[in-house]
Amino acid sequence: MPRKEKAALFPKITDQGLEDLRKRIGVRITDTLEPWCREATLDAIRHYAHGIGDDNPLWCDPDYAARTRYGGIVAPPSFLFATNRIISGYVGGLSGVHAMWAGADWRWHLPVRRNDEITTEAWLKDAIEHETTFAGRAIQQIYHVDFHNQRGELVADAESWCFRTDRDLAREAGTKYTALRRKPPKRYTEEELAETYRLYANEEVRGATPRYWDDVREGERLPTMAKGPMTVTGFIAYAQGWGGLYIRANKLAWKLIHRHAGLGITNRFGIPDCPERVHWEHELATMVGAPGAYDYGPERCSWLTHHLTNWMGDDGFLRRAQSKIRRHNPEGDTLRIDGTVVRKFVENDRHLVEIEQEARQQDGELSIVGSGIVELPVRRLRD
Repeated sequence: MPRKEKAALFPKITDQGLEDLRKRIGVRITDTLEPWCREATLDAIRHYAHGIGDDNPLWCDPDYAARTRYGGIVAPPSFLFATNRIISGYVGGLSGVHAMWAGADWRWHLPVRRNDEITTEAWLKDAIEHETTFAGRAIQQIYHVDFHNQRGELVADAESWCFRTDRDLAREAGTKYTALRRKPPKRYTEEELAETYRLYANEEVRGATPRYWDDVREGERLPTMAKGPMTVTGFIAYAQGWGGLYIRANKLAWKLIHRHAGLGITNRFGIPDCPERVHWEHELATMVGAPGAYDYGPERCSWLTHHLTNWMGDDGFLRRAQSKIRRHNPEGDTLRIDGTVVRKFVENDRHLVEIEQEARQQDGELSIVGSGIVELPVRRLRD
């Protein structure tokens, strides 16, 4: 007797859906969710910084910030994730098909100062078909977003991308996490936790001590930064500062799902609820093919920029940062972020340093790769 195929739980990628999606390329997006933060208030900045575990006083302490070259609080570069849903992974088209945020390429032109008002403009830049071990056929949606302040100045521009995947295929046939699913949950010893806590205790925030371009050497390594061990509590802490994509309550949750039916995935009570539950609900995460509840993509990108801003100090400026996610970080994982200076150069009278980064989890598996370009001050020539 032929084997009976399992009923599909989720919508699939179709050729017609992909054709309709590509018609959106280059079209300015006007119909989207309101941003979590329109203004870079003191509290909004602090909540975002604390959501990524960043206690740099430049973002959080008005008295300290007043003594810096900025004269007041500025936001960490990745705060702009909170000002636009598109850059954070709110993708259109292919209704009901799972979206996984997978990377970004940021360029910053000006600091975001306390009480700046941010407006954005966004469009779909490309839709590229891939074949993956996670879910077979996948569609990479690349978006471009411009960020302006209340004076009309371009603060930053960026591209980010999500992969759209067939949830059923990822769960039933995906091979990326086959071995991981067979492993028992990670349990940490006191010695393992102590090693991570040692990195936290020794984490250096360069702060008011300038790091001069003259003193940096190619091949120089940045201090290792720890993130984790991952917990659902930590994922929710990030969502508090970033805002999430679909986290709504009561009537507002109903309005969102009523307007976008594909966002409603029935929970164990028979209630349509948001797909963002993959970040705190193990059962839904495994249903879409992930190894368990996992961290947010923009969160992990923000950890890389945190690594760079700690190193560069108050007088540095992060000009560019790129990141590409290589795997999920399920709860229980711990990351070690490392970086190496690969180039010093001068461009448009700016003294710049290029840094390559990578983060690996506790078993040595590659989690994310990235790079940054930092502008640093130069020592004045003595007479």
